[in-house]
Amino acid sequence: MTEAEAVPLDLLDRKTIRTRARNVAIAALIVAAAMGGIVSLFAGPTGFGVTAAIVGIPLLLLAFAESRKTIELRGGELVARAMGTRVVEVKNAERFDLFVTDLRGARTVNLLVGGPPKGKAISVSLALYAGTGGRELGIYALRRLADTLAASADTRALVLSQLIVAQLRAEARGDAAPDRPLYRLASVAPPGRMAQRLHPDAVARFVAALG
Repeated sequence: MTEAEAVPLDLLDRKTIRTRARNVAIAALIVAAAMGGIVSLFAGPTGFGVTAAIVGIPLLLLAFAESRKTIELRGGELVARAMGTRVVEVKNAERFDLFVTDLRGARTVNLLVGGPPKGKAISVSLALYAGTGGRELGIYALRRLADTLAASADTRALVLSQLIVAQLRAEARGDAAPDRPLYRLASVAPPGRMAQRLHPDAVARFVAALG
């Protein structure tokens, strides 16, 4: 892979992302108006305006950033763009974690790569499952991501690379979604939590059991 080559790592297509961002914006306006209405009962129109702005503006900015967010792999770097640009060099990263988010019955498996410096991180959605189906990052993107993780000396990165390779093998065999590693990991996460980190040791044992 050349340094100039950029591999998109966006799980959802742009139309879906824009739709979700629009829904967040609509929800933000509804919540802001509701909160402002409550406060206006005691503080009048001024209270309504101030409260609506305090509640609504951050959520609207979040929706705007989400609509513009793209993630790509360029050389050995993860590059995320939204309101600005964030770059994490995978080879020298200090954090490699898997998170599972559970929202309205849909579970998303996310790879978080971060540092240095501390606090600088990029999250890549690897797969989203609902019921017995879902959406997974493309084969080429997963292959390049696995290769990049394998170049790190960090054992956590190597384990995650092996996990992605196992996912690719399952897909090549034609395994149904419930039989693929990422689906199985998403399924074992306890329900009722919006986001939870899978312990690296547990992930390593899971990958080792895959053979």
